[in-house]
Amino acid sequence: MSSERVVLVTGGNRGIGRAIAERFVADGYRVAVTARSGEGPEGTLTVRADVTDAAALDAAYTEVEQQLGPIAIVVANAGITKDTLLLRMTEEDFDSVVSTNLGGAFRVVKRAAKGMLRARWGRVILISSVVGLYGSAGQINYSSSKSALVGFARSLTRELGARSITANVVAPGFIETDMTAALPEDTQAEYKKNIPAGRFGDAAEVAAVVAWLASDDAAYISGAVIPVDGGLGMGH
Repeated sequence: MSSERVVLVTGGNRGIGRAIAERFVADGYRVAVTARSGEGPEGTLTVRADVTDAAALDAAYTEVEQQLGPIAIVVANAGITKDTLLLRMTEEDFDSVVSTNLGGAFRVVKRAAKGMLRARWGRVILISSVVGLYGSAGQINYSSSKSALVGFARSLTRELGARSITANVVAPGFIETDMTAALPEDTQAEYKKNIPAGRFGDAAEVAAVVAWLASDDAAYISGAVIPVDGGLGMGH
């Protein structure tokens, strides 16, 4: 069945988004990624879109629908950070992060929901972060936008749950990406001390959870928050 389903991953040109797109390709789905620059992995259709621009997103969706078919699975992964302490954080620092991370999910899911309702089947997977519930100094904008995805998924579940449409949140912890690789060695070691697993995660480990949530096996799971963080945020 998976080979007939179309997946859209936002921000699928690098990091976790790229790993998610690669996993869906490997599993036989038809996969499109949005990217502001760069290309998605081999076997994907890359469409240009900024998730803060509803018109550009609409055009990107139309392109995917024309080339691959109606989108059945949406992974809202695109996100940005503008870290600074509250008293130094500007209105723009706050608004731009919330508009991309939370507003982006809203725009992406709203555009996809019509097709899911017509098909009476769909999967919405929102990529949050351990700091959404755990908190992080210097990330009031980012952690607020990421924790808000939980309320989003749960409200969406109450709206669309009876139509075989699920909405879930995946909350990665520290994952081996370009961003974590850029951290100084001593900072990385300090972070690892707080992670029960004693290591950073691999992006493929996040992708595996996303792929499972998208499958028929996860049909009765909705409104859930699944951490992929080596135990860092337990209970948050």
